[in-house]
Amino acid sequence: MADRLAIESVGLSIARCLDLCFEQHQILDESTPKAVLLRTEDFSKELRNPDISTPMVSLFLYRVDVNRCLRPGWSSVAHQDGDVHLPLDLHFLLTPWGNNAEDEYRLLGHSMTCLERIPILSGPLLNPRGNWQPHEAIQLTIPEITTEDLMRTFDSLPADYKLSVPYLARVVRIDARDTDRDVPVHHLLTGIKPELDA
Repeated sequence: MADRLAIESVGLSIARCLDLCFEQHQILDESTPKAVLLRTEDFSKELRNPDISTPMVSLFLYRVDVNRCLRPGWSSVAHQDGDVHLPLDLHFLLTPWGNNAEDEYRLLGHSMTCLERIPILSGPLLNPRGNWQPHEAIQLTIPEITTEDLMRTFDSLPADYKLSVPYLARVVRIDARDTDRDVPVHHLLTGIKPELDA
């Protein structure tokens, strides 16, 4: 079962798949691009990590949703076994960064082709940090998103709009053992442990 590091692991897994594709194909003449994970702050040139440089393809996790179709079933399982089973959908923006328009178009085309060839991440394609089980897999799809919604996402970022493609990674199920399941909730909130009877 994937653990609390599953979200990080999915981002790293997608980036690694893209890096492998970039290494296999000579996409740009001058250098091999890299796939990197970006935060909101990294879209600002003043705050961007100095280790991040073009050419590159960025993955920006802009939304995390609870999968509403699977949550009721897993909530029932959680009620029975006392553990956490949280099914999530991760929404990424894939954005090419190049020195000119042609490079960015080329980066985007190669990236989309790569992810289309590997629509399911499983086994060794999943970063081991997530503690994945052999039967677990993550599906990558391109969700329907309007131009207006995409523009709104960039309105909240410290950067102008850039050519981007949305990707959805599902279903990322975080399983976690509830080691405090026998401790009343008010004790967990206050930090006061119940005294055991002698």
